[in-house]
Amino acid sequence: MAQIIRPSGWIERYSSCLPAAGRILDLACGSGRHARFLAGQGRQVLAVDRDASALAALNDVAGIETRCLDLEGEVWPLAGETFAGIVVTNYLWRPRLPELLGQLAGGGVLIYETFMLGNEAWGKPSNPDFLLRPGELRAVAAAAGLEEIAWFEGYAGEPKPCVRQAIVARRPT
Repeated sequence: MAQIIRPSGWIERYSSCLPAAGRILDLACGSGRHARFLAGQGRQVLAVDRDASALAALNDVAGIETRCLDLEGEVWPLAGETFAGIVVTNYLWRPRLPELLGQLAGGGVLIYETFMLGNEAWGKPSNPDFLLRPGELRAVAAAAGLEEIAWFEGYAGEPKPCVRQAIVARRPT
């Protein structure tokens, strides 16, 4: 049996900020560690990734709907949908950030955590196209009208040494 990777400490710490009702989007979910964690809390989760084989492991998990989607194509495949919460870790595609944050319902919560400039000293990703600039996630959330709940920027030693940026923010009702 495949080993289930533990959820990010940031997601564990702030998942209680997500609304109790409504669908949660786990964007670029990979193996689904956060989708599993959230479904285990009784939440309804839409787990999205481009890797059909990774998603297949989630097919029989109660509370999780999966969709294999190209998130970086010309057409945004989630257009017109809204979510009570959006969870993103270890993924950055700047062209869709404004659209993604626009899909957060009133009272909905964003939990986002990914790598930033400086991470190249610790390994991959090292391409600046996939590394946040200082304060970037905070600025994007503010521009989308979200209210900050928690913020982190800098070196993180767990689960491996890296430089990260993370935010928890709520759309006003």
